[in-house]
Amino acid sequence: MDTILAGDIGGTNTRLALVDAADPATHRFSRIYPSGDYESLEAIVDRFVAEARDELQEFKPQRVGMGIAGPVDGRVAQVTNLPWRIDADRLSERLGADRVILLNDFTAISYAIPHLAAGDLHKLGRGEPVAQEPIAVLGAGTGLGEGFLVWSGERYRSIASEGGHTDFAPRNPLEIRLLQYLLGKFGRVSYERVLSGRGLVSIYEFFRDMEGMEEPADLAEEMRHNDPAAVISKRGMARENPICDRALDLFCVVYGAEAGNLALKTLAKGGVYLSGGIAAKILPRIEEGGFRYAFEQKGRFTAFLESVPTWVITHPQPGLLGAALAAAEL
Repeated sequence: MDTILAGDIGGTNTRLALVDAADPATHRFSRIYPSGDYESLEAIVDRFVAEARDELQEFKPQRVGMGIAGPVDGRVAQVTNLPWRIDADRLSERLGADRVILLNDFTAISYAIPHLAAGDLHKLGRGEPVAQEPIAVLGAGTGLGEGFLVWSGERYRSIASEGGHTDFAPRNPLEIRLLQYLLGKFGRVSYERVLSGRGLVSIYEFFRDMEGMEEPADLAEEMRHNDPAAVISKRGMARENPICDRALDLFCVVYGAEAGNLALKTLAKGGVYLSGGIAAKILPRIEEGGFRYAFEQKGRFTAFLESVPTWVITHPQPGLLGAALAAAEL
């Protein structure tokens, strides 16, 4: 049996699965590990191997595919939000696998897009995809990932990008004030500083510290004991508190604006897909209109962007699927 070890390596979680090359979408064995609890990917792989052998009584992957939240340089990758350096040759030796491929995490997600079913997607806005035209993908989570696909003449091929680290471009006085606030904190402001879990917290702090919005005592207490981004998102979705509501609205608007930027840069007539850990969780708020309005409002290119469809990926693990598909092609 031709077995693949697939991985989706993020700043928050590391997902690993054993799949058959003939059926990369079906997991024979899988686990999720908190990335920050381990000193390296190798430490997680060692634990996974031990658990897989206990369950399956065997462990011999012939191929390995790893989607990594960070830049990949040939056979080596550096995780952006962790001090992890991942070496494909070391993984090959450690696992006894003949073929190992490292991909940027959004390159891996891009691999999965042509294989997603209708039930794995939720459409936003008007427009229909044009066959064989470029496709763009981006997603806010621990960071902001971006990538795109181009037609090669036979199939779509995935292109890596670090577009989430480009400079944040405010579009109105409120966003200019947000930029000024973040410049004071960070010196340089990328889109990831706004469109990420930590970015949502920064938007909240901007409304509290610079716009004079009240922070209720119970909200401050809850954020001290829980993930602040999750608290802000939960309360914003429930419209329980004006400052969380406002922060989530601005997050969705900036998200739409950057999605539109990526669509213009790639001429994504094939559509734009949202992945990452946040979009599916706040889908009702994204649907309300601010996202698509900001996506479309690009001056002379508004009519073009009105014709470009957008989707939220609801598949639970597109990066893991894409990493397995990439390994299956080796």
